[in-house]
Amino acid sequence: MKISKKRFIYLISPNNIYTRFYQDLREVLSTGKVSFFQLRLKKYSLKNKILIGRKINLICKKYHVKFLVNDDPSLAKKLNADGCHLGQKDTRINEARKIIGNKIIGITCHNSIKLAKAAIKEKVSYIAFGAFFSTKTKNVNYRATTKVLNKAKKLTKTPIVAIGGINNYNYKKLLLNNANLLAISSYVWNNKKYKPLEAIEKLK
Repeated sequence: MKISKKRFIYLISPNNIYTRFYQDLREVLSTGKVSFFQLRLKKYSLKNKILIGRKINLICKKYHVKFLVNDDPSLAKKLNADGCHLGQKDTRINEARKIIGNKIIGITCHNSIKLAKAAIKEKVSYIAFGAFFSTKTKNVNYRATTKVLNKAKKLTKTPIVAIGGINNYNYKKLLLNNANLLAISSYVWNNKKYKPLEAIEKLK
């Protein structure tokens, strides 16, 4: 899977879908900087996730962004998404493949090269490391440093995603240390200083 250098953002949904969200999403995706969009909604019913996911999928298609679902291969299949993202405690990679077939499957490897090697053996589409910086999106049990990115790069051509507390002050350090994609959420959706479009435009 080739990742364009210009499209280095892996955008994760906000925790709450607010009124202006779809408009903001269109503006952000129209910048041409986003490769993947992940639907990650912990507090919504399945019915609502399906309604929201269908709308997002249409917007992603329009802007040629891959649409992924967090933790739930069955929902990914229902929404005809481009794939799913798995945590270490979620569905096993081979189980997810049985459900969604030959689509994108990425996996969280925290700060562990051992987990990354296991994932590479399973031929995942990408490996994600983090958290690199403190983040309000979720509780951080693992901290990663750029060393893990550089080690992973020597191991594999599988794309590498960096996650956790990434913003306009620290993102370049990760791109310079072999991260192919930067997973961001609160920097775009909950930024007190910039609107979503302004926030994304700061990442050049």
